[in-house]
Amino acid sequence: MRLSKLLLVLFILLSMSSYKVFAYDIAVENSDGVTIYYNYINEGKELEVVSGSPYLYKNNIVVPEEVTFMNRTRKVTSIGMGAFISCKELTSITIPNNVVYIGSSAFGSCSGLTSIVIPNSVKEIGECAFNGCTSLASITLPDCLTIINASTFQYCKKLTSINIPTSVTEIKEYAFDSCSGLTSIIIPNSVKEIGECAFSQCTSLTSITLPDYLTVINRSSLLSR
Repeated sequence: MRLSKLLLVLFILLSMSSYKVFAYDIAVENSDGVTIYYNYINEGKELEVVSGSPYLYKNNIVVPEEVTFMNRTRKVTSIGMGAFISCKELTSITIPNNVVYIGSSAFGSCSGLTSIVIPNSVKEIGECAFNGCTSLASITLPDCLTIINASTFQYCKKLTSINIPTSVTEIKEYAFDSCSGLTSIIIPNSVKEIGECAFSQCTSLTSITLPDYLTVINRSSLLSR
């Protein structure tokens, strides 16, 4: 099962390299001189941040709440699949309150990213969104998040603690796999299901508080080392 999960991650990364990862509709320069790339979504009414080229984004990125292009202003509501993938020189990012969705592998392998605050507007975070963010030590999750997806924080080795909102009802497989710096975690009573190997290879994890009314849990793999 662990091998199949790694193959899934590899498939996502490879598929993105051949399917419109570096295609974009518009490129607009911020007031700070940084160019961000976007695709039109929702019938052209809104914008989604995408990647312009491999390893493009670096240092501090501020995603604006709205963008004016060709005399029309649109809100930025999504961080697309693989938008910042493998941007190893990205150190911080500001996500605006308009964003409701963060796509799969959006920040995958951003090894220079140390902390991030996800606004409460975000309702969904895709699989492997922060997979391989090996320097990520601090993250704030939105209050309305209901699912922590598969492999979301896999290999985030410097993550020592995380506050799981009481809105979360499910933690999927491998969500925190190989988070070797994680020492303790409290899972709120809202969580009804924990997937296989959700905390596998968390070698420093000494304390975990489980919900009173879990309906699905693989206890043999939850704290597998």
